[in-house]
Amino acid sequence: MKTYCLATAALLGSTVGAYAEGELNLYNWGNYTSPELIEKFTAETGISVTITDYDSNTTALTKVEAGASGYDLVVPSANYIPIYVEKGLLAELDHSRIPNIGNIAPEWQDVAWDPGRFYSVPWQWGSVGIAVNTSVYSGDPNTSELFLNPPPELIGKINVVPEMTDVLNMAIFNAGGEACTEDLEVLRTVRDRLMAAKPSWLSMDYGTTDKLSSGDYAASVNWNGSTMRARVNNPDVVYGYPVEGYPLFMDSVALLSDAQNVDEAYAFINFILEPENAAMISAFARYANGVAGSDAFMPEDMKTAPEIVTPAEFASAGQFLPTCPQSATDLYTAIWTELLK
Repeated sequence: MKTYCLATAALLGSTVGAYAEGELNLYNWGNYTSPELIEKFTAETGISVTITDYDSNTTALTKVEAGASGYDLVVPSANYIPIYVEKGLLAELDHSRIPNIGNIAPEWQDVAWDPGRFYSVPWQWGSVGIAVNTSVYSGDPNTSELFLNPPPELIGKINVVPEMTDVLNMAIFNAGGEACTEDLEVLRTVRDRLMAAKPSWLSMDYGTTDKLSSGDYAASVNWNGSTMRARVNNPDVVYGYPVEGYPLFMDSVALLSDAQNVDEAYAFINFILEPENAAMISAFARYANGVAGSDAFMPEDMKTAPEIVTPAEFASAGQFLPTCPQSATDLYTAIWTELLK
């Protein structure tokens, strides 16, 4: 044991020396990066990390596409990875510089949005559903009708997260449509229902965890991990899986093509693929990750949490969103722009 510790210390010492005063700029979703993970990474490598938050995929893409962002790594959702690649915004990963690449769980190694994982590695994955405070509304939470046609108890108390593809696709599924549909009849129904429902909402805000915990929001279109964090603080909060259909997502770390701190970025990518480190990411934000062996390090309460372990009767209703053609995206953007006015 002593020999192992000495060897480890020597290895860490050489690693720190290699990076010296290295820096890394991470562009990630807000309230999504474990401070303990960053502290550990800096302690082991000597690399200081600056984290800049964003609140939606659209915000991140717009910022990166504008150029000269100064960021090294970004964490887009699955359906946005192909957009970044097509626009030349990501560097192809050199797997020889990522010894832990083989730790990606088999089901996440060859994904539709990044075949062969040449541009991204897993960060976290989960679902988009409906969070409900049962002290305010005791009805069935497993329906998107709760934000599209709110019951009296929830009127004026609902938040809708400002993520276009999640919200619009949940409404499309409710209307009987499919992801990326360009059926104008379906989209008119979606637009009309969203516009009619909006006056019944309190807000369209990203920061839901604290406000669900405090009771400021009685319901929200929300992500499963955020809802679990709220439920840990407030046992009245439950997570509903809309039977009409709901989106699944995986957010992945990708290296920007204009990254300035490339060596440091590779060090971070390899670091988060260590099972124990991947579990630290999950323990903070409360989402599953895509790293094999991380379960052994996960918090016990996540192993059976209803927000993390999807009940069998609702599993088939969830689906990963594909990357839509520009023609469909233009239609969705027009609806979203009208909704945000």
